Amino acid sequence: MQSSPMHPILVCGAGGFIGTHLVHRLKSDGYWVRGVDLKSPEFGGSVADEFVIADLRDPIVCRDVIDRPFAEVYQLAADMGGAGYLFSGDNDAEVMRNSALINLNMVKECSRAGVQKLFYASSACVYPEYNQIDPDNPNCAEESVYPAEPDSEYGWEKLFSERLYSAYTRNHGLVVYIGRFHNIFGPLCSWIGGREKVPAAICRKVAEAENNAEIEIWGDGCQTRSFLYIEECLEAMLRLVNSNFRGPINIGSTEMISINELAMLIAAIAGKQIQIKNIPGPIGVRGRNSDNNLIRSKLGWAPSETLRRGLEQTYPWILEQVIARRAA
Repeated sequence: MQSSPMHPILVCGAGGFIGTHLVHRLKSDGYWVRGVDLKSPEFGGSVADEFVIADLRDPIVCRDVIDRPFAEVYQLAADMGGAGYLFSGDNDAEVMRNSALINLNMVKECSRAGVQKLFYASSACVYPEYNQIDPDNPNCAEESVYPAEPDSEYGWEKLFSERLYSAYTRNHGLVVYIGRFHNIFGPLCSWIGGREKVPAAICRKVAEAENNAEIEIWGDGCQTRSFLYIEECLEAMLRLVNSNFRGPINIGSTEMISINELAMLIAAIAGKQIQIKNIPGPIGVRGRNSDNNLIRSKLGWAPSETLRRGLEQTYPWILEQVIARRAA
């Protein structure tokens, strides 16, 4: 592979939603970027200086793409999706195996190559189910993660990988930053096909619905979440990697909302009246909300974008996809 300017950056999972946005942000900030993923970005090409289509489950691939002491590596690659994919139980073995293989390979090769800084994208799914039973009062403070009891195998793998990266920090001096993502959303996200997350799925349902039509929501709709707009997520990641704090740290919003309320908010943005039909389906924990005390303390910053503002950017984009799909 060709030589690069100083401060080269590697983004793993660069074909995914967050990875695509991250590459754009890094390029706009003037960095040389190599992206790697199983696939190119779904909605247009990558702006990375180099984009390698390869499988990071293969240790030889990892050795090839980490061919220099990158100044920064962002490890976003994982087998993931929305509740229908992660919480049905049908994909547990593949989710754990695929993501664990990627992280085992990545940490070894980053350590071998002398990577200067490594960011690992963990998840709020690491938090114990017993602290997220009350939808109005979930506890997702960073220190509450133990005693461990994630509600999904996805969460268990994320927690294992946090410990893996931390062990390499202790034993091999690898500089690792860990961010726990809380439901990141925005344009260019998956919006159909079974791996889409709640905001995109509901945006699609509202976009497809006639006025006063009924849309289906899994569970009783009283389960709560907070959702973070993609630009805020990128800002948090970059601030963390350029700080003296390693994490783990929550990267999420504190604006908690029920799923039924989320559907009504999206309908209001769309200018539609809808009826909600709650049906059985995988929902994960009853309540989840980011605790941002630590990020304020350590970084002197926390996300502030409102959910509505983010949805006002996201819904029109998904509406465009729905219209294009109908016309195809």
